[in-house]
Amino acid sequence: MPLHIDHLTRRAFLRNTALASAATAAFSARSWAQVAGANSDIRVAVVGLNGRGRSHLASLARVPGVRVVALCDVDTAVLERTKAMTVEGKQPYAEARTFVDLRELLAAPGIDAITIATPNHLHSLQAVWAVQAGKDVYVEKPVSHNIWEGRQLVAAAAKHNRVVQCGTQIRSGEGLQEAVAWVRAGNLGKVTASRGFCYKRRDTIGKTEGAQKIPASVNYDLWCGPAPKADLHRARLHYDWHWLHVTGNGDVGNQGIHQMDVARWFLGEAGLPRRTLSVGGRLGYIDDGDTPNTQVVIHDYASAPLIFEVRGLPAKAGAAVAAAEGDEAAAVAANAGAAKAKARKGGGTSSSPMDNYRGVGVGNVVDCEGGSVVTTNYFTATAYDKAGKIVKEFKGSDRHMQNFIDVVRSRKTAQLYGPILEGHVSSALCHLGNISHVLGRAAAPAALREKIKADAPLAEAVGRMTEHLARNSVDLAKTPLTLGVPLTLAPGKEAFTGEFAKEASPLLTRAYRAPFIVPDLSGKVA
Repeated sequence: MPLHIDHLTRRAFLRNTALASAATAAFSARSWAQVAGANSDIRVAVVGLNGRGRSHLASLARVPGVRVVALCDVDTAVLERTKAMTVEGKQPYAEARTFVDLRELLAAPGIDAITIATPNHLHSLQAVWAVQAGKDVYVEKPVSHNIWEGRQLVAAAAKHNRVVQCGTQIRSGEGLQEAVAWVRAGNLGKVTASRGFCYKRRDTIGKTEGAQKIPASVNYDLWCGPAPKADLHRARLHYDWHWLHVTGNGDVGNQGIHQMDVARWFLGEAGLPRRTLSVGGRLGYIDDGDTPNTQVVIHDYASAPLIFEVRGLPAKAGAAVAAAEGDEAAAVAANAGAAKAKARKGGGTSSSPMDNYRGVGVGNVVDCEGGSVVTTNYFTATAYDKAGKIVKEFKGSDRHMQNFIDVVRSRKTAQLYGPILEGHVSSALCHLGNISHVLGRAAAPAALREKIKADAPLAEAVGRMTEHLARNSVDLAKTPLTLGVPLTLAPGKEAFTGEFAKEASPLLTRAYRAPFIVPDLSGKVA
């Protein structure tokens, strides 16, 4: 039977830890050829079977020489549904072993690699556990819930010599690889600004009253993991965790990490910026979420600014927004109805028309002295000269999971498209934006304009954002934007310096709930 943490005694937990350690030692003692050589199948377990987990299964099915031998999810309803699913009339996972507790899976024999598609707050811990157990890992973005634990995962991969691929699949497309190399070779001159956009409709998650019932099929203790085991205060347990800081990172760390990663890739910057500032808020409705649905984050790099924008509201409101008019009771009632309708549909987005920036809704615009490069999807890009004439086009496809398996076989980690260090740095950019926001304060429109007017790229982006909010009937005099605190990074370090270092430094990590504690492996203390 799968192991449930609710019934896990200290002795049983230590016994499982010992089993995992023994499995690691046994794995290390054997040659790679005995485990999964060039002529052997790679035996994979998929952990987290909603959303991205289903995509992992589909991607793995397209890679020759791979067998999905285990499935893991803390929700037994999801686990059973996945095991029983059919593809072309077959049940491809009927023989796969099933686990509720990842630690039990990691102690089991016959598994070479795992892919992780669980909520963000579990990513680093689960990946560290896996590499300690001798497994190679494909972990979804962001690779961490905070900056410190991401660095521990980088250290764990190096210490245990494991292949760890971050799910930033845009990096696998040969078109984007070529475009980045072409720009960095100076074909359009110096980069002057690297922009990312996530203009993606996000409906309200509704406003609930009191604690909500946890689905009976869910082991909630395992679901919470390192986060506090608190009452549920939202209509849906699954997916909507994205919109609470305690478990998710908002759209900056959901969709946005892809575009932030691409923007940094074009800049060729290997580390964190000199400074970061956020302006944004959760606007247009009142609900149980606490992450921004509208936000501009600017990272001040030495080469050029990296500017990222989030918009979750449509191009214009289809009807008056009660919250923007100060009618909180009406807003709560309307949002509760919208959340119930969304839950019935099972989706987190709607098809409302969205804004775009020079034709980009979700993608990137890289401005250079001699033109620009624009991406409107994951695997193609177009270069323009200053007159708007197309200079060059780049095309590619998703090869990310294939690349992971190839490197699992070859052990040539330098050939990874999404190496864990790159995934960690780009994840950290998301966390910096959120730290600035969390420590910020509401700013009246005139005061906000005055504060940011000296930063031309930021002022321009925020100006467009306020126009967008006005079209959605958001009155910023009544529900103002939050002006984040300016964060200054110590050169070459993942640590804060300057005026707000004392307030910001604790947010580099979190208080972990035993026994779900990310180990300190890097020797670096924030």
